[in-house]
Amino acid sequence: MKKMIRGSMAALLAALMLAGCGGQTSTPASTPSSGAASASSTGSQPAEGASYVVGVCQLAPHDALDAATQGFQDALKEALGDQVTIEVKNAAGDTPTCATIVNGFVSSGVDLIMANATASLQAAVSATSDIPILGTSVTEYGVALGIDDFSGTVGTNVSGTSDLAPLDQQAAMLQEWFPDAKTVGLLYCSAEPNSQYQVDVVQAELEKLGYTCTQYPFSDTNDMSSVTQNAADNSDVIYVPTDNTVANNTGVVDNICRPAGVPVIAGEEGICSGCGVATLSISYYDLGVATGNMAVKILTGEADVSQMPIEYAPQFTKKYNAAICADLGLTPPEGYEAIAAE
Repeated sequence: MKKMIRGSMAALLAALMLAGCGGQTSTPASTPSSGAASASSTGSQPAEGASYVVGVCQLAPHDALDAATQGFQDALKEALGDQVTIEVKNAAGDTPTCATIVNGFVSSGVDLIMANATASLQAAVSATSDIPILGTSVTEYGVALGIDDFSGTVGTNVSGTSDLAPLDQQAAMLQEWFPDAKTVGLLYCSAEPNSQYQVDVVQAELEKLGYTCTQYPFSDTNDMSSVTQNAADNSDVIYVPTDNTVANNTGVVDNICRPAGVPVIAGEEGICSGCGVATLSISYYDLGVATGNMAVKILTGEADVSQMPIEYAPQFTKKYNAAICADLGLTPPEGYEAIAAE
């Protein structure tokens, strides 16, 4: 699908497109962004005179998703410079707004959609089967897209990157911090299928280690406080997965759990910085860069999105929240890195 053509240049640009130039002519940037890992190292080179429009739909404004979007933009700009226009829209945590955003992208004929978080991915998949879609900050694509026995490649117009950290290692981390705890509450939003997937896996791992686990799902922010209070009242430790609703409302969890003396193990650094004591985390910025590098390959014709397997974070870091640990009288085990104070 070609981009909408306006103004007095319409006839000329239409002729260029018929000649195979691929859209508006623009000059590549002479200085790529210094903040991203090198996208040009993939070997992808834009066609001379080609231009691209990429739409980004981000579910909510919070640290992890913001970092992924920034990494994505930096990678695209480094590789394609002024030849790429990136339209970033944020749904402000409202799932129906994701559909509105991606439908707008489809109507305007963008060349690629980046869907940041599961709800954005699901909306994009519902909106188009033709425009390439790359997800990021999505934990498990088989769960998100309802694919049984997912093999790692979607096989349609969809691919992307996953923020899944090893869940068995997260369970082992909880035991490392709290070997004498008996009960673990698993707190998550029931509207997020990937959160359900994570707590199910972590619960199975924790039960192997001898913990008694109870799931505490809340439906949305309306019942989040009451469910969190119930979890704090009945748990020695609380585990929170990479859940977007919690990430947007860490103050709710912290204001209940910290005064009660109940520590929280978090699935990612952004949540941990707001309400947790420790996490096994990835770099969401680097995840966004990896997604951007995938986008460059698709836009330049080097790769077919239908044949691109889902990519995963290359490394994980054990981190702790110094302020909350101090308040709860906890000393981090060896090998943990303090989360940088903002």
